[in-house]
Amino acid sequence: MIFNKLEKNLKRLKPWADRAKIEVYRLYDKDIPEFPFLVDVYKDYVVVFDKTEDIDYGKNKDIEVVAAVKKLFQLNDESAVQKIVLKKRERQKGLNQYQKLEDKNEKIVVLENGISVLVNLWDYLDTGLFIDHRPLRYFFLKNSKQKKFLNLFCYTGVVSLMAAIGGAETVSVDLSDKYLDWAQENFALNDLDTTKHRFVEQDVLQFIEHASSWADYKQSFDMIFLDPPTFSNSKSMIDSFEVERDQKKLILNTLKFLKPTGTLYFSTNKRKFKLDPSIESEFSVKNTTEKTIPQDCHDQKIHQSYEIKFN
Repeated sequence: MIFNKLEKNLKRLKPWADRAKIEVYRLYDKDIPEFPFLVDVYKDYVVVFDKTEDIDYGKNKDIEVVAAVKKLFQLNDESAVQKIVLKKRERQKGLNQYQKLEDKNEKIVVLENGISVLVNLWDYLDTGLFIDHRPLRYFFLKNSKQKKFLNLFCYTGVVSLMAAIGGAETVSVDLSDKYLDWAQENFALNDLDTTKHRFVEQDVLQFIEHASSWADYKQSFDMIFLDPPTFSNSKSMIDSFEVERDQKKLILNTLKFLKPTGTLYFSTNKRKFKLDPSIESEFSVKNTTEKTIPQDCHDQKIHQSYEIKFN
């Protein structure tokens, strides 16, 4: 059953991915209720995320899924060990999602829209590339020419990378020096001069409170991408953060950086997130969720996205 579904999905997705020069895509997205897994292709590798709940533990469904992947891609036991990465689901709290699973410190190069991106498939739950934001990254690639672009909570900077290749001047902000180094590696990999783009290591919440008054930042950005974590209580932060609770202050502070004619692209992966009605009444808001979820992600709640402009 699971093999037939994987085979069907591969026949549908592989030609599309090849045409678009995309080497990272979601092959299987919990399509069958009895098999709550994600199966993601990363070029020559396959990452299998076990999303089973506690009640399903011990049923060895992961063995069946891995066996189906091995059969589909014609991998023997030795090559499967090298090419299939299995990640178990655990309930994540606070910063646990950022704790290391392994310590390989190995990155591989994959293509998105024909552009080279570095990913790490082994050391963390996340790989350095969020599949669900691919349509937004493509949009920025095609619509950022001669724009000034601000990326907050930039992670590994792939959104900034696409905007920069599209012709934007970018500023990327994140609290993690590790991720900012990774972002600059992505830029250098594509022969972009990192001295022409800014990478700011700072708590984003503090940055938006203070930097909006700087002469070259105040009301100076054409496009802003704001994709905050659902929750954070980093030791480097003064206060904890929860996206729904703190959204109004976050969005209002971010809008201070935006040109009067600019657009804020706000995204959140909190599944039951509701936008503050006062934001919708005070600004021009467009819910863009439907068009920003890629065709290989069946989960329509994987994120919510909005375009916010001044009236």
